[in-house]
Amino acid sequence: MLETASHGSGNKMNAIDPALKPRLKRRSTFEYVAWVVCSLIAIGVLASVSTNPNFKWDVVAKYFTQETILRGLMLTIFLTVASMALGTLLGLVLAIMRASSIKPIAATAGVYITLFRGTPVLVQLIFWFNIAALYPNLTIGIPFTDISTAVDVNALMAPITAALVGLTLNQAAYMAEIIRGGFSSVGKGQIEAADSLGMSAATKMRKVIIPQAMPSIIPATGNQVIGMFKETSLVSVLGVAELLQSAQLIYARTYETIPLLIVASLWYLVMTLLLSYPQAKLEEKYSRATSRLPRKAKPVVLTDPEGIAR
Repeated sequence: MLETASHGSGNKMNAIDPALKPRLKRRSTFEYVAWVVCSLIAIGVLASVSTNPNFKWDVVAKYFTQETILRGLMLTIFLTVASMALGTLLGLVLAIMRASSIKPIAATAGVYITLFRGTPVLVQLIFWFNIAALYPNLTIGIPFTDISTAVDVNALMAPITAALVGLTLNQAAYMAEIIRGGFSSVGKGQIEAADSLGMSAATKMRKVIIPQAMPSIIPATGNQVIGMFKETSLVSVLGVAELLQSAQLIYARTYETIPLLIVASLWYLVMTLLLSYPQAKLEEKYSRATSRLPRKAKPVVLTDPEGIAR
C-alpha cells in the first residue's frame, strides 16, 4: 500500500507544471477580418509596385551589384564595425567613470553623455568636419620640454576621419548608458559579497559586475549595431562615398534617382535583416538565462515505513 501511494505521488510530481503549459488563445472574428483586410492591402501594394513602370526594376537590377555600390557597401560595413568597436570601448570607460564614487570623475562622464546624447549626430558630424576652423594647428609634445610636433588639423580631419570620430563619440555616449544600466542590474548582494571577499575595485568590476551585467548589455548592443548601420548614411553629407553617397553619385550622372534610392534601400534592408537574426538569437539566449520560470519539483521517494524522504 505504501508503494502504491508512493507511485501515485511520483506520478503527480512528474506531471507537467501548469505554469509551463502553452496558453491557447481563441481567435476572434475581428482577427479574421483584420487578416483579410491586411492581405488585400498587401496584394494591392505589391501589384502597384510590380506593375508601375516608373520604378524601373530593370535599372534596379542593373545597379544592385554594381562595383561602385558594392564599394560603398563595404565602406558602410567598415564604418559600422569600427564605430561600434571604438564606441563600446569608450562607452565602457565612461560607464565606469559614471559609476565612480569620485564626484569630479562621475560629473565629467555625465557632462559628456549629456552633451553627445543631447545634440543631433548630423550636427556633430559637420562640427568635427569643420573643427579646423577652431583649431587649424595643434602642437603635441611633452610639457616643460622642447619635444613637440605640429599637427595640421585640416589635413588630419579628412571626411572619413571626421565620420569615424563623429560616429564613435556619439555612439560612446549611448553605449555608456547601456552599460551603466547593465551595471545597475547586478544585485546589491553580489557586490557586497565581492567586498566581503576583499576584492579590489578592478577585480570586482572584471570578475563580478561585468559578467553578470552582460545579459542586459548584449541584446541592447545588438539594437545599437543595427541602428549604427543605418546611421552611417548621415556621413554622406561629408562626401564620404558610403552606400547612400555611392548611389547619389550615380543618379547625379544618370538622373535615375528613384531606382538608385531603391538600390540603396534594398541593401540597407538586406543587411538589417542579416544583423537582426543573430541579434534575435542573442536576445532569446539571454532572456532564457535571466527568466525565472518555475522548476519541476524533484519527486519524493519513500524509503521506509517512517516516511523518511530521500
